[in-house]
Amino acid sequence: MITTREVRYDVDGLTMVGHLACPDGEGPWPAVLIGHDGVGLEGYQRGRADQLAEHGYLAFAMDYHGGRTFFGDPEAMLARVMPLIDDPDRMQAIGRAALDVLLAVPGADRDRLGVLGYGAGGSIVLELARAGVPFQAVAIVHPGLPKARSEDWTNVTAPFLLCTGSEDPICSPDQVLAFTCALQDAGVDWRVNVYGGAEHAFWAAPNNPDGSLTGGTTHVNATVPGVGYHPAHAARAWRAVFDLFDETIGIPSVTA
Repeated sequence: MITTREVRYDVDGLTMVGHLACPDGEGPWPAVLIGHDGVGLEGYQRGRADQLAEHGYLAFAMDYHGGRTFFGDPEAMLARVMPLIDDPDRMQAIGRAALDVLLAVPGADRDRLGVLGYGAGGSIVLELARAGVPFQAVAIVHPGLPKARSEDWTNVTAPFLLCTGSEDPICSPDQVLAFTCALQDAGVDWRVNVYGGAEHAFWAAPNNPDGSLTGGTTHVNATVPGVGYHPAHAARAWRAVFDLFDETIGIPSVTA
């Protein structure tokens, strides 16, 4: 049986409230850091951390909003997120603080380290990879991509997985092409899954204002343009993430 707990830590002038999920038994365990979408750390990423722990991973879902979520308030979310993703130093500081929490857990295997980021959390993940954090696997789902410069990625040895929707206005086909060309020129092992008809945050099931699931497929809260739930592609992307971790840090793959 896995164990979970909140972990509070200070960075970026806020007290963050992350979610740690530990496998049953004794380590060392492969360790995975998770960066949440711009709306905040909510049930989806906590659940994914728990599922990773159920399959033998030590998983820590970081927080970068100080425990706050922005369901139904896209303007407040953008006011928090946009300055952050324009500041690589802040993103690195936030990501490193969360990584320190993960690696301080007894049993965390520093030699089997993976990372998974959604949306703005994917941007944080990319900054950590670009800064030289020795990940063995990097998975990003519908991120905002940085400027494509091959020299930024020459020291990256981890395989990359990018999952995005064909209709995502924030991660356009032109941006994906430019970014992957930069990875190719840098000698990075990369792969891209483009899900036909999927929009931004295609994994995000609609929520009520309190964050609970509506049970439907149409968002009832206000969102940024270009956001849409696609349950089939959400499951496919999750399987792809597990396939990457299976290949790189040694846990058998599972179905979504």
